[in-house]
Amino acid sequence: MDATDLEYRARTRTGCIPPELVSRLFERGHADVVELQAGRGQWFCALAWARSLGEQDRQADALEVLAPYLATGWWTAVEAAARLLEDWGRVDEAIEISRVRMEAGHPMALEFCTRLLARHDRAEEAFTLLRPHIGELPLDTVVDVAGAAGRDEEAAALVAARTEHRCTDFLWCCNGVDRDTAFGYLAMFRERQGRADEAIALLRASSSTLVNNREQLAALLGRQGRLDELRAMAATDDSGYAVRQLATLLEEAGDVEGAIAAYRHTGEGVADDSNSVFELAQLLARHGRVSEAIDVMRAQAEAHNGYDWLLHPLAELCLDQGRPEEGLAHLDALAAARGGEEEWDLYWIRLPLMAACDGVDEAIAQARSHPEGATRYAAPDIAQLLAGAGRTEEAVAALEQQASSNRFDLAGHLIDLGRVEDALVVLLPPAPSPPKQPGGRWHDEPSFKDSPLVLQRCLS
Repeated sequence: MDATDLEYRARTRTGCIPPELVSRLFERGHADVVELQAGRGQWFCALAWARSLGEQDRQADALEVLAPYLATGWWTAVEAAARLLEDWGRVDEAIEISRVRMEAGHPMALEFCTRLLARHDRAEEAFTLLRPHIGELPLDTVVDVAGAAGRDEEAAALVAARTEHRCTDFLWCCNGVDRDTAFGYLAMFRERQGRADEAIALLRASSSTLVNNREQLAALLGRQGRLDELRAMAATDDSGYAVRQLATLLEEAGDVEGAIAAYRHTGEGVADDSNSVFELAQLLARHGRVSEAIDVMRAQAEAHNGYDWLLHPLAELCLDQGRPEEGLAHLDALAAARGGEEEWDLYWIRLPLMAACDGVDEAIAQARSHPEGATRYAAPDIAQLLAGAGRTEEAVAALEQQASSNRFDLAGHLIDLGRVEDALVVLLPPAPSPPKQPGGRWHDEPSFKDSPLVLQRCLS
C-alpha cells in the first residue's frame, strides 16, 4: 500500500469500491464485506468501517483500521483520521497529526490545521500561523479564522492591499486573488464589522466585472432588508442572483404574488435566464399553480429547444404532478420542431413518462427500438427503469452486455440481489499500475514514517 496508488484509485475510482456502493453494502447487511475489504487496501471501505467502529465506541479499533493508510502519509487519510478524532472529542490528537504535515510543508495541511485550531478556541494561534501565508491560501480561510480570532481589522488591511493589484496574467500573477475578488472579501469584513454601507459600496464597485460579487451583493442587500435596492438591482442584473434573492425573501415573508412578480417583471436579460425560469416554475408548483408552472417551463424549452437541462425538468414536473401524457405531448411537439430526430441524450428523458403512460414493458420495447438503444450509454437508463419496477435481475442482464462501461451500476444491482462476490469481481479486476506522478514529494516522504510516535499515540 502506498500513497500514490491510493490517491490514483480514489481519484479515478479505478479498482475500488466507491463510497455509494460501500453504503449500499452496509444497507443490505454486508458489513462483514466492508470490514474485509478495509483490510485489503480499499480506502472507502476502510473509512466507512472506521466510522462505524467509532459509532460503536471502538475508537482504538477504528484507528487500527486506518493505521496502514496513515502510515503512507497520504493526506486524504490524515485528514479523515483528524476529522474522526475531532468528532470523538480528541481534539489535541487531531491537531497533532495535522500539524505534523503542516510543519512538513504539505500544501493542504496549513488551511486544515488552522481551521481546526479556530474551531476549538485557538483562533489566535491559527491566525498567527496563517499571517505569513495570506497570499498563498484561499481568502475565505483568512476571513473565517480572523473572525474567530477577533483580528478582522488586521486581516482587512492585508486583504485591502490586494485591491491595488492589477492583473497582468490572471490566476498566475495573483494566485487567483484578483482585485475584484479582494473587494468581495473586504466587503465580508466590513459587513461583519457593522459597516454595511461600505460593504455595499465595495461590491457595487466590483460587481460589474465579477459575477460572484453580484451574488454576494444581492445576498447582502437581502440580509440588510434593503428590498428597494434589491428590486432596482434585479431589474438590470442579467446574472439572475438579485431576482432569486428577492423572490426568496418575498416568499419567506408570505408574499407569494410578490415573489412570482419578481421573476416575471424584470428586464429582458433576466427573463432569458434559464435558472430563474426554472425557479419560477418550482415556486408556482409549490403553491399549487401547476399548469402555470408547466407553461413556464414549456415556453423556455421552446425558446431553447434541445437543451436537456430544460427538457428534463419539464418532464419531471409533468411526472411529479401525475400528468405524464401531457409531458410526452410536450416532448413530441418539441421533437417535431427539431425535425423529429431525437438522439439518446434527449430520448432517455421520455422513459419514465412512457412507463407511467403505457407500462414498463412498452417503455423498454420502445427504448430498445431506438437506434442507440443497444449502446453502452443507453444500458443504465433501461436498467434503472427495470430496477424501479422491481425487475432487478433484468436490469443486471441489460447491464452485463456492457459491463466494462457500466461497472458501478451493474455492481449496485448485483449487491441488491445479494450477489456480492459477483459485484466484487466487476468492481475489482486486476488493476494496472498507476502512472508515475511528477514531483511526488508528498507521496514519497510520508510524515508518519518519520514520526511514529504520533501514530502510536493515536492508536494507544
